[in-house]
Amino acid sequence: MMTGWYAERTPGRSAKAVIAVTLLALALVTAVPVAFLAAVVLTVPGHIVGGLALFGGSVLAAVAAVALAGMSGMRHLRKLLSGGGFHVVRLDDSQYTDVAEAERSDYANVLELDRSEYTEVH
Repeated sequence: MMTGWYAERTPGRSAKAVIAVTLLALALVTAVPVAFLAAVVLTVPGHIVGGLALFGGSVLAAVAAVALAGMSGMRHLRKLLSGGGFHVVRLDDSQYTDVAEAERSDYANVLELDRSEYTEVH
């Protein structure tokens, strides 16, 4: 029985599908150099068409898998952002904390410039 935070942090069905497609794409991309070596071995005795077909097929499969992984990952990310999965909040200028911290400095040798003292470097 899963309780508490562990049940919330386990990936859902669509996240598992995205992970599976990404791992498939990674496996096919890493198989391209192996297919290239096999194609070279095939072309040496004269099977040029077979070697080109093997290498071309592996490249096409890897490109298709990467494209599928990218599209499914983007769709999953959009679903997370549009649904209740993530709470994205836009901050206005008054909510930035680093603006207030930039005015005070712990360093004694910091020279502060105002906008009129900036120069463009070409």
